[in-house]
Amino acid sequence: MTSYPLDVLTARAAALADLGPRRLLGIVGPPGAGKSTLAARIVDAVGPTAALVPMDGYHLAEAELHRLGRHDRKGAIDTFDAAGYVSMLGRLAAAGPETVYAPAFHREIEEPVAGSIPVPPEVRLVVTEGNYLLVPDEPWSGVRLLLDEVWYVDLDEEERLRRLVARHMAYGRSQVEAKARSYGSDQVNAELIATTRLRADLVVRLVDG
Repeated sequence: MTSYPLDVLTARAAALADLGPRRLLGIVGPPGAGKSTLAARIVDAVGPTAALVPMDGYHLAEAELHRLGRHDRKGAIDTFDAAGYVSMLGRLAAAGPETVYAPAFHREIEEPVAGSIPVPPEVRLVVTEGNYLLVPDEPWSGVRLLLDEVWYVDLDEEERLRRLVARHMAYGRSQVEAKARSYGSDQVNAELIATTRLRADLVVRLVDG
């Protein structure tokens, strides 16, 4: 694993976009590793020709998770609409003349909201981030086929868990609840994600500056 300053990663993403007409960059990693932060910074640095379409928009709705009996495992691989996500990536990769609208996940209501993220035809780089971009099993295997590059974001395990607990607490969970989630279902997910690390094009740790 190599630590990269943001400008180096931004330059790599911009070079990918220059290959055109539209390129898709995936950023993957376990919960709390920093993939959402990195993805947002890349898009901000590249500018208006880049767009961020997170995998989290494909969370199943709360009502559906309760119906399926999976609500206590929200975030696990079977709590997402994987086929819908692959379909959306396919539309984005096709780079047609129309604006594509992607869903976004709103943590304040714990629900995905359709039509939240516009990706107009002039966007040359779509950055998507999420946990399961490199899982080889169907239908997730279709994700890797549509992405031009995938970066795996790694982090010291103790620091990752500290950040994850803090994030859960920031969204209203008690410290006990946050630790139970981070060291429980989130850790099961993290262990699955770690098995996909070798499928990435680049393994990185972001450093300031």
